Formats: sequence, C-alpha cells, structure tokens
Amino acid sequence: VELVESGGGSVQTGGSLKLSCTVANLEGSPDCMGWFRQYPNRQREAFASLRADGSTTYATSVQGRFTISQDNAKNTIYLQMNNLRFEDTAIYYCTTDGALCRWGLSAVNGLVEYGQGTEVTVSS
Repeated sequence: VELVESGGGSVQTGGSLKLSCTVANLEGSPDCMGWFRQYPNRQREAFASLRADGSTTYATSVQGRFTISQDNAKNTIYLQMNNLRFEDTAIYYCTTDGALCRWGLSAVNGLVEYGQGTEVTVSS
C-alpha cells in the first residue's frame, strides 16, 4: 500500500487546516484508517482512527477539534483540524495499519504502514 499525505502548512492559533491522504495499491477499502503525528522531539502520538464500520476513536488532545473521514470513491482519508493550538505543531502521518484499530491509539510506535508525512506549524 502507498500512502501520500498533503495539506500541511503554517497557520495561526485558532485556525483550521484539512489534511488529505491518498491510498494506492490497496484492494478495496482499508479496514482501518488513522492519523498520528510526530513532534519536534520525535515523540509520536496517534490521535484518530476510523474503522470500516464507521466507528471512530479520538485522543483527548484532539477530541472536539479534529475529525477523521474518508471518501472511498477517491481513495482518500481526510483530517479536518479546527481551533489549532501551538502544541499541534508536528509532522502528520496517515496510516492504514490494522494494528491501530486492533490495539488502540497506544500502538503508535509499532505502526509500519504510513506515508511520508506532511508538516503542520501553528504559531501565534
């Protein structure tokens, strides 16, 4: 599977961004989709997952501000980010690694299926 993230950039606190992730070389739709981010100190945080049945899981750090969605016709996963904070600054990655849905958001460091990332910088 090939994943390509886009849509990152610089934004002021309180602003919004919408990230996209195109999925290629995968038969059918992914059973599990998600987003995680890597901070400047290289720590990773998985914060959103979406299962094939439509159920979602969000980390408390983004609950109510971020929304994960998909468009199967376009083979694309989205992340709508609103009310961005300085601490949201990171490189954002999408993943279709089933471990995220099987083991939960804490499985972030074991994920092996993700794209090259897109950088998000939030400033005041």
